[in-house]
Amino acid sequence: MKNQLLLAIDLGTTGNRAILFDKDQNIVAKAYQEFPQYFPKPGWVEHDPEEIWESTCAVIAQVIAESKVDPSSIISAGITNQRETIVIWDKTTGKPVYNAIVWQCRRTADRCAKMKAEGAEPSIRQRTGLSLDPYFSGTKLQWLLEKFPYKPEYICGTIDTWILWKLTGGKVHATEPGNASRTLLMNLARSEWDKDLLKFFGVPREMLPLIRPSDSHFGDIDPKIFGAPIPICAILGDQQASLFAQGCFAPGMYKNTYGTGGFLLTNTGKNPIFSKNGLLSTVAWHTNGQTEYALEGSVFIAGAAIQWLRDGLGIIKHAAETEELMNALADNEGVYFVPALAGLGAPHWDPNARGMLIGLTRGTKREHFVRAALEALCYQTQDVLHAMEHDSGKTIKRLTVDGGACANNALMQFQADLLGVSVYRPEIIETTALGAALLSGVSVGVYKNRDEAVRMRKVERIFEPQRSAGEMAQFSVRWKEAVERAKGWEK
Repeated sequence: MKNQLLLAIDLGTTGNRAILFDKDQNIVAKAYQEFPQYFPKPGWVEHDPEEIWESTCAVIAQVIAESKVDPSSIISAGITNQRETIVIWDKTTGKPVYNAIVWQCRRTADRCAKMKAEGAEPSIRQRTGLSLDPYFSGTKLQWLLEKFPYKPEYICGTIDTWILWKLTGGKVHATEPGNASRTLLMNLARSEWDKDLLKFFGVPREMLPLIRPSDSHFGDIDPKIFGAPIPICAILGDQQASLFAQGCFAPGMYKNTYGTGGFLLTNTGKNPIFSKNGLLSTVAWHTNGQTEYALEGSVFIAGAAIQWLRDGLGIIKHAAETEELMNALADNEGVYFVPALAGLGAPHWDPNARGMLIGLTRGTKREHFVRAALEALCYQTQDVLHAMEHDSGKTIKRLTVDGGACANNALMQFQADLLGVSVYRPEIIETTALGAALLSGVSVGVYKNRDEAVRMRKVERIFEPQRSAGEMAQFSVRWKEAVERAKGWEK
């Protein structure tokens, strides 16, 4: 076919993106739009599902308009999304019952602590591969159902499910195993909702979406919306989509995404590895009739720290400023920032940790704030990587990176120096979107298989370590001391 265009619908934490790719993975058009974040109480984070939907429609409409293509020439669409965020809506009215509770939200920290004290976590971890933490959807959904008791017209889902339902005109209520595995409600071994966990969290099976393979034809976009029934032929969680686009199909391949959060994953093949070092076992995807698993370390605040510097403190106007500000200093001069603005994720799992900035003097300037925030992304990655090497038994040889913050050369150089390995940055750093598009392309036959789909990806730059291991080790020691001070702040 002459026009084999693939649409990626990338549903992020702070905004939505649509990218139209051709078969050769050239970007035909792209659009991005932020949506508001709501913080009704300290530690609480919410989104308005309707604003997510409106933003989704806006960016898709924009790429169609700017590319000047006939929507019917888009052969397939893939959805990728922030994963643990949960929403309940009324299927008769199509209206949300309440705001979506975001993965960063810590409102259920106390109930998670209580459940842990009662001995619930080992069984939950064995069934789901996850920690009992407010990060995941289960306790968020439990909280919602206590506030808004279940009615037969109520259905729920993660953001992929909400947008799929809206795009198909309310015809399709489904998800895929990678997203479902982040809810605390899916049995990891069987990729199905676990009846004992549903009972434990008080979630009626009737309100949950159908779990379908990641490369399914989930349905068509209602032609009333964009003028053509575009097939939706792939759904992947954002980090799984990145793993796919980076071609991490074999154990021992590591990728890290520097997005709103930071996410380091390695493919573990056909069998899950249950972590002994604070990491998560998760479904990577179910494609071509086969489930594959991944080991993941989730850092709650990565690029969000830069957004906080911009929106919260007002010390920068644009994220692009941070590279020059970081390079203005030879090192951090003893200033460290622990970005526990939503608690600490892997490998610490401390919902009571709070952000900490230490080492300040009269000579501290905004350059120190920026450098400390950027370095924190790298230190957190190092902490997760060491845990992952212990769990997987695979020593890292190189790190592939993606996400908006990896465009910062100074940040990537510091990461290479800190880890002591090469850091590979691809030409297309929006790999979550690319992964969704590529899987949808495989699903409809644009590519023969996934290996062909990722074969043409290109590396834009390789960052090699330049500083001594001894020097970097000293920085790491001080970082670890800072993290310990930040833990348990609200106990």
